[in-house]
Amino acid sequence: MTERRGGAKHVFITGGVASALGKGITAASLGRLLKARGLRVTMLKLDPYLNVDPGTMNPFEHGEVFVTDDGGETDLDLGHYERFIDESLGRGSSVSSGQIWSSVIAKERRGDYLGKTVQVIPHVTDEIKDRIHALERDVDVVITEVGGTVGDIEGLPFLEAIRQMRHDIGRSNIVYVHCALVPFIAASGELKTKPAQHSVRELRSIGIQPDVVVLRSDRPIDSGLRHKVALQCDVDTDAVISAIDQPSLYEVPLAMHEEGLDRVVLDRLGLEARDPDLTEWRSIAARAAAATDRVEIAIVGKYVDLPDAYLSVVEAVRHGGIEHGVHVDVRWIAADDVERDGTNALQGVDGVIVPGGFGVRGVDGKVDAVRFARENDVPFLGLCLGLQCAVIEYARNVAGLEGAHSSEFVDDTPHPVIALMLEQQDVTEMGGTMRLGSYPALLTEGSLVRELYGADQIDERHRHRFEVNNAYRDLLTSHGLRWSGTSPDGQLVEFIELADHPFFVATQAHPELRSRPNRPHPLFSGLVRAAITHRREASGQLPVMLDEPQTVGLVEAPRG
Repeated sequence: MTERRGGAKHVFITGGVASALGKGITAASLGRLLKARGLRVTMLKLDPYLNVDPGTMNPFEHGEVFVTDDGGETDLDLGHYERFIDESLGRGSSVSSGQIWSSVIAKERRGDYLGKTVQVIPHVTDEIKDRIHALERDVDVVITEVGGTVGDIEGLPFLEAIRQMRHDIGRSNIVYVHCALVPFIAASGELKTKPAQHSVRELRSIGIQPDVVVLRSDRPIDSGLRHKVALQCDVDTDAVISAIDQPSLYEVPLAMHEEGLDRVVLDRLGLEARDPDLTEWRSIAARAAAATDRVEIAIVGKYVDLPDAYLSVVEAVRHGGIEHGVHVDVRWIAADDVERDGTNALQGVDGVIVPGGFGVRGVDGKVDAVRFARENDVPFLGLCLGLQCAVIEYARNVAGLEGAHSSEFVDDTPHPVIALMLEQQDVTEMGGTMRLGSYPALLTEGSLVRELYGADQIDERHRHRFEVNNAYRDLLTSHGLRWSGTSPDGQLVEFIELADHPFFVATQAHPELRSRPNRPHPLFSGLVRAAITHRREASGQLPVMLDEPQTVGLVEAPRG
């Protein structure tokens, strides 16, 4: 087992009764509060599934795959972590059972265990603890969320590992936070704490005594119920935290602070820190709540029945709305519905986003959505596959290349305007083999994207195998398509745009992954601004003069 890297303290967050309680938001909120107190914070997600990472999972199974700068394909909760603590995390911040077991078996095959019988304890639990300790360098607090629900068999090695941590580094260096559901029973008109009590009992049977219990409910928890939970779960009354539903995600840290979560955690860890500076965060929440004007932006995708598949896209759009003081309504449109029924579902929207995705289903519907936006001067933003669909649409309907398509979907297309990248042609395995992580791009002078970014070179995160076919670049340029950003060697198209359109931009990257509530991504900020103009023009509010975006509590947009 590795040595402890320094004096970092640890907070472990578990969940009980039901999944989807908001452990990730609780963890991210605590991270935001501790950082606001001047502490250095990093975060970790432990997932009990046997996949090595979520990269090969269907989005309907697991939501979006959040890609880190170093190319990690990780759980969507890392997106919450990054947006709340405003730090870029790495692949080491997402650990699955698949990674742990793969590593242990590989070590056994190499003979690293010197003939020992390899067992869950200590070898698997030591491997888990090694991953936790690896994040201790240069931070004051490591916050670890344990995925799944207490009582799930697949999560037991993780729980055993975090129990052992108490002995390894000392009780004063660890806080256990347990999130549990308190349901409201309509027939009796009461909140019931019994499920939470049983959940804590299950956790204690494993050997973990929680220091803090966070009670999730749809209404406030009164003092009598707090005292009851404190007594039954053997925690202090001030460590029973009421976590009721909030109007927006960005109000949760403020609510957690009012409940005293950060103060209780610091007390248990023996840490002294300044009062939190939440000025910026309060401004974000206030601006989100104060927005009265609205714009509607369509997201045309394959997985719209599960909005978590596009979680970072939605949050990035909201960040743009916060910056410009408007509420953004998302109109979810299934791409295969557009393919089958036409573009009537897009009528009246102020902007169109075609996000990333894989597989042929719905691709022609996405292409039709691009055409609708282009021909009707509706602001458009394409992301990853969205750029490829925009190139296909332009090739077919402007350049006259009948049957133009991507070789990913049609092997014998007469015009493969999208083709497999050279370095991908010999790849046979699916997991972790795409063009992943942060890559640089040079932006063309005089282009809209260069104006939006305010820089001539930027970096964005990627997740793809196919790219614009360079054999068609000159032809498409001659018909008016602008390659407004490329890789530094000029070989890979990174951005496209149209000069004669109010806002028509697409990127091969995933810029949504770098947007923050306090630093909206420039592409999404630009899209929302164009959507506001479109809405005002459509309603006859002329002349169209937009106010400058409010910047109280906000900082400058990312420059690459």
